[in-house]
Amino acid sequence: SRAPTISVSAESCIPAGLRLGPVPGTFKLGKYLSDRKEPGLKKKVFSCAVTPVFQVRMVRGELVDEAGSSALEWIGLIRAARNSQEQTLEAVADLPGGQIFYRALRDVQPGEELTVWYSNPLAQWFDIPVTATPTHDEKGEERYICWYCWRTFKYPNSLKAHVHFHCALSHGRPFLHHDH
Repeated sequence: SRAPTISVSAESCIPAGLRLGPVPGTFKLGKYLSDRKEPGLKKKVFSCAVTPVFQVRMVRGELVDEAGSSALEWIGLIRAARNSQEQTLEAVADLPGGQIFYRALRDVQPGEELTVWYSNPLAQWFDIPVTATPTHDEKGEERYICWYCWRTFKYPNSLKAHVHFHCALSHGRPFLHHDH
């Protein structure tokens, strides 16, 4: 069954480098990732840090949602980024196999959706492909093709999630790059 579609967005500026977490539960970032950006419920969160440009809401020294709930209660609702252009956070761990946190890659502006993808070291730890090379279809549009089952994807992270979580033909084999 699919996870509910919920959009988590910043109510105020979230500064670059801010860490959220740890992420609770079993970590399966991207398991329900789709090429489509599906509309869903919206949840706004407030920053815990004061920046020189934006007025932010400090609540008990942590990032909180509009109801005052801590990140542990809503961090798992942040959607996986389909590509690096829409990514605002990256999943990181202090040690291989350690607790996982989300870190802001840049200042996230008010109203902007929070989306996350694996840092390269964490992707390698979980055996998630780090890169995906596009090909071009007959219309000249970029597509990403699974080297195992030939299914096509519009976004690179959709392909990576497919290979790791869903492609029955890839299980037990390392990810193949286009030049293999």
